[in-house]
This record gives sequence, C-alpha cells and structure tokens, in this order.
Amino acid sequence: MQHWDRIEAFVEVVRHESFAGAARALGVSSSHVSRLVARLEKELGTQLLYRTTRRLGLTDAGTVYYEHCAQLFDGFQEALTAISDYQQQPKGVLKLTCATTFGEKFIAPVVNDFLVAHPQLSVRMDFTNRRVDIIDEGFDVAIRTGALPDSTLIARKLCERREYVVGSAAYFDRHPRPHTLGELGGHNCLLGSMDHWAFDVDGQHRTLRVQGNWRANSGLALLDAARKGLGLVQLPDYYVRDGLDDGSLISVLDQYACHHTAVWVVYPRHRHLSPKVRQFVDFLVAAMADRD
Repeated sequence: MQHWDRIEAFVEVVRHESFAGAARALGVSSSHVSRLVARLEKELGTQLLYRTTRRLGLTDAGTVYYEHCAQLFDGFQEALTAISDYQQQPKGVLKLTCATTFGEKFIAPVVNDFLVAHPQLSVRMDFTNRRVDIIDEGFDVAIRTGALPDSTLIARKLCERREYVVGSAAYFDRHPRPHTLGELGGHNCLLGSMDHWAFDVDGQHRTLRVQGNWRANSGLALLDAARKGLGLVQLPDYYVRDGLDDGSLISVLDQYACHHTAVWVVYPRHRHLSPKVRQFVDFLVAAMADRD
C-alpha cells in the first residue's frame, strides 16, 4: 500500500506519544521514524504533529488523519489475526447443547464425524429439552428449533422443520377426523411439555390450548401413545415421518401447519470466532444440507 510505512510510523508515534516509543515498537531508529513522518507531512501538504521540547501533539489535520489511519491500521491487524485463526486447527473442548431426540438422531452423528477429522478436539454434548442460556452456562454452540426470538446470538439455518397433528389409523376408526381447529375440543390431545399447540391461521401464527388425559415431557413417549391410538399428538416431522410413510399415522389439519419453524445453530457473537466453533458450524451446516 502506498505510504504504508509512513502511515504506520505516524500511528505509532501518536499511540506512544513519542518518536522514541514508536521506534522501539517498530524496531527502527528514532531518526528513521522522524524522517518517515516528515515525508508523510510533505506528501500530504499539511502538518500533522506539533513538536516542542516538552511534548508532542496532533494538529487539527493530524487528528482527522489519525482517526482514519488508526482504523485502517487496526483493520489490517485484524485481517492478519483472522487469517491466522482460520489456518489454526480446532482445539480445546467444544461444548454444545441440543433438544434430546433431534440431537441424538441428527446432531450427534455429525459431531462424531467432526471428531474423527479432528481427534485433538474434545467434545461435551448436553441433550435437554429446556432452553439453555448458552452464554451463562458456558456453551459454544446450541441447536434451536422453531421460530427464534430476538437475540444477540448469531444464527445459521440448518434445515426446515414442520409440525404435524397426527393420530393412528385405529384412533380414526373410532373418532372422526377434525377439519377445523375448533373440532380439536372433541378429541383427546396428548400433551408434551406445553398445553398448547401452534398453527398458522390466515397467515398469522396462533397458539391453541388443548386438553387430554395423557401428558409426558418426551417426544418418543408421545409418539408411542399416538401409535397405540390413545389420542392426537402434535410432533415435528422427524418423529412422525416414518409413520406417515407406512400409513400407521394419519396427518390432519395440514392447512393450518406452521411455517418458518426451522432448525438453527446459534452461537455467541465474537469479534474473532474460535477455530473450533467456526469450523464445526461450517461442517454442521454442510452435513445437514447433504441430509436434505
């Protein structure tokens, strides 16, 4: 870059408040730094520094020039740091959290593949259906499902996700299929950790409180109860896809199915993302795209 050595000398003089301090930082003589700054002032046609026997300060023009040059200089240093980080191998402990069933079925295999490629890395996976505060609890990465709330976390989309209301063929032999949301009141709705189901009605997201005689905080338990004809259940596609394909489960109220309920990988915003997080997130996004 034109004038770069002179700009660097000028920035270091201002930061160290002396030619001697700048010279030590740059590993050159004070006289060399003085010549570089003088040459810069001559080329710019303006005085940047005022010098007395006791102090060194910025002129008005020098203040404006320094503000821009310091940003340029810092950006250059950040670029060097970023490329250095990019070239580093992931190391340390990668801590991630995910909903239990989705994590066991889809995320753990990808994490294991990543660890095969980077055996120097350690991994800690926490599968839980509670919403984890990844910053307070020290996690590097979280997998989130559904619509994301406003957050300072960075999010990257992994795949689409859809909720289905299903019942078994045996259940519908005994009960009529619902065609409107209001008709759910006449059905036994199997409940998970929440007592409401989510729908899209005329393009608007809506939650509907449902009731039933069965409740558990396990998607697999809900699926088993539905398969055995105990009632209707609302579950994500990865629970019910096989049952829908083989006809053991029947989907209803499809016209009210929620949209925009994808699966996301989220992680804290850092100026310099660690190699383990950056490389794992890239690996995970690519792996989930291949699954689709």
